[in-house]
Amino acid sequence: MKLSNQQVIELHGFNNLTKSLSFNMYDICYTKTKSERESYIEYIDEQYNAERLTNILKNVADLIGAHVLNIAKQDYVPQGASVTVLISEEPIVEVPTEAFSESPGPLPDNVVFQLDKSHITVHTYPEYHPDEGISTFRADIDVSTCGEISPLKALHYLIKSFDADILTMDYKVRGFTRDKSGNKLFIDHDISSIQNYIPEEIKDSYQMIDVNVYQENIFHTKCKLKNFDLDHYLFGYSKDSLSKEEELEISKRVQVEMDEIFYGKNTENGWMG
Repeated sequence: MKLSNQQVIELHGFNNLTKSLSFNMYDICYTKTKSERESYIEYIDEQYNAERLTNILKNVADLIGAHVLNIAKQDYVPQGASVTVLISEEPIVEVPTEAFSESPGPLPDNVVFQLDKSHITVHTYPEYHPDEGISTFRADIDVSTCGEISPLKALHYLIKSFDADILTMDYKVRGFTRDKSGNKLFIDHDISSIQNYIPEEIKDSYQMIDVNVYQENIFHTKCKLKNFDLDHYLFGYSKDSLSKEEELEISKRVQVEMDEIFYGKNTENGWMG
């Protein structure tokens, strides 16, 4: 096994560290009427149906060098979809050096890394506010690998695959592996922040917050789009069709929704200022 400083450590058996990435994205839309809300959810269900999600997860498997063992997928009624992919390692001669670099991963290409006894899952959750107005689409993706490579190398591609207003990401290394002397290794690569696996042009678009527990190998990053353009959150029409009062009210409601998701709490009087 190669550590990030290129020191070679001979292991006692297989590297069985489990590395898990949970990637959650949110798309927010203002749907003024029941008809608009139903159309938005229908659109989301079509855009992120089980077939397209399966193709995304297959590309993730390719990026991290996995062999797909089994795929289970389901489109739900009235809305939502799930896909689970079981994967195993593909044989390689040597793990590439870039597998250990704290840098953004590639987009789909002929990239091969090592992993074993692993899985990738995605679940989608279209939903809406009970008094209409706000509709929200959430997708939860989990990539869990066992072996040399961190699933963080798939993060760049996952962000590119979803048009997200809010992102939350959690990364955890579990378990341990042993060197030939029996000493435990609880992590096999350097990491200071999930942000280092996201390209600069993407980071520039988001407000980002880290909450990291280094001694426990737990890393958390959440992101919210910086620039607010109401047209981005209207479904089927533009802000030009609204009065100034409507534009201000809708902007307020959408921004409250984004803030509450980003900060993980309901805001006092529905507005953070």
